[in-house]
Amino acid sequence: MEIENLFLPLSIIVSIYTLAFIFYTIRSKSNSKTNLPPGSFGWPIIGETFAFLNEPQEKFVGDRMKKYSPKVFKTSILGEPTAVLCGISGHKFISSNEEKLFLSWRPQSTQKLFRSSYQKAASEITKRADSVHIGKAPGFLKPEAVVRYIESMESIVQEHLKVHWEGKSTVEIYSLAQLLVTTLSARFFTGLQNNNDRCVKFAELINIIASGLHTFPINIPGTEFYRAMKAAEAMRKEVLLLIKEKKAAVSSSGAKVTDIMSHLLFNLDPTGRFIPENEVADKVMGLMTGGFHSPSMATSFLVKYLGENPKVCEKVRTEQLEIASSKQDGENLNWEDIQKMKYSWAVALEVMRLLPPLQGTFREVVTDFTYEGYTIPKGWKVYWSSSSTNKIAEHFPAPEEFDPSRFENGKTAPSYSNIPFGSGPRICPGKEYARLQLMCFLHHVVTRYKWEVMNTKAKIAGGLNPVPKEGFHIRVQPYNI
Repeated sequence: MEIENLFLPLSIIVSIYTLAFIFYTIRSKSNSKTNLPPGSFGWPIIGETFAFLNEPQEKFVGDRMKKYSPKVFKTSILGEPTAVLCGISGHKFISSNEEKLFLSWRPQSTQKLFRSSYQKAASEITKRADSVHIGKAPGFLKPEAVVRYIESMESIVQEHLKVHWEGKSTVEIYSLAQLLVTTLSARFFTGLQNNNDRCVKFAELINIIASGLHTFPINIPGTEFYRAMKAAEAMRKEVLLLIKEKKAAVSSSGAKVTDIMSHLLFNLDPTGRFIPENEVADKVMGLMTGGFHSPSMATSFLVKYLGENPKVCEKVRTEQLEIASSKQDGENLNWEDIQKMKYSWAVALEVMRLLPPLQGTFREVVTDFTYEGYTIPKGWKVYWSSSSTNKIAEHFPAPEEFDPSRFENGKTAPSYSNIPFGSGPRICPGKEYARLQLMCFLHHVVTRYKWEVMNTKAKIAGGLNPVPKEGFHIRVQPYNI
């Protein structure tokens, strides 16, 4: 009887795989009639997904550019036939044809993680109206609005350093960067304040969710996606509790609130309706997860490169001390101060060139088009990767070297070459927020501490999130100020 019970699910799996193999073969034959880009779809169903998710992007994309074409190649990722458009011309083409040939797209795994059970099946193509509605949330995205957050952001950064750096001889910077990023996003996205325990829990849950964003959506125990779904369920409960608390607070006090969650709750969406709580929770979760790995990576690698390059670090410190000396006791930074951090920002740009926080992104093809003489069919996905442009020797001499002077004194990289925040209509709307976050942290950490990296040869994970597997451990020593 036990053998029969075991045989049944195995037979179902074999049958499903066989049908999928037949479908894949038929689709491949139909595609062969079209002048498709060179490349390989890899294994049936799986395609080249495992290589894409585990190899460094530089290797995955670079190897295929050498083997097939430096302009475009085909592959199959997460079950989707995909054309990878490479180089500056590829980035420019995608950016110039947003909303014409392409719409933003997220894998099924991502869609399932941020789609509550109450929702009916929705299009996998990201709705532009959603991002526009969120983009209009007051006091967040535009530079003139971001300014209002400087005081609160400084306070959070200072408290973070006091709790997690002060009195410590060593710290692990990547996990602390995750916590800081989560604390800031919880404050500005949801209005949550002075609740370290909740922020710690959010950071832990988001880290698990993020690991399942680009996986096969196989929701069975033991899989990465299963763990991510469980974490998403737990986080959704936490955010829904925050929503109830916020509604109760607003109802009792009538206080005006300007965080994004409040904007979504208390304002009509583009269709003229109030968004249900579950949907608001999903959008907030998506925002917090989307703004998790990239700034955590940028912060961590910035600390790493400064620790390994003391002359650069000292130059950054000199710039920041000059700004600090212009302030009265207790006076906060302002937007003019951030603009003065020119060398510091050049360092950050160079760090993000070497380790792009945004490795790449997908788009959905909405109509057949021709590129470099090849046909890209409707329904395919296109993918662009930062790794195909960020180390072009023509634009970045000695591209493997850490050299912030590339961006000093008004120097800029060629358009579409170094794009840590994306480009075109879909450029990261939180670019100025991310800049403020990085510079605010850097200002306070370099003026207070010096450090050295203990594990300079830390292993970096491949795929879309090149994070340090064991973190970055640094030895910390405070300045006498």
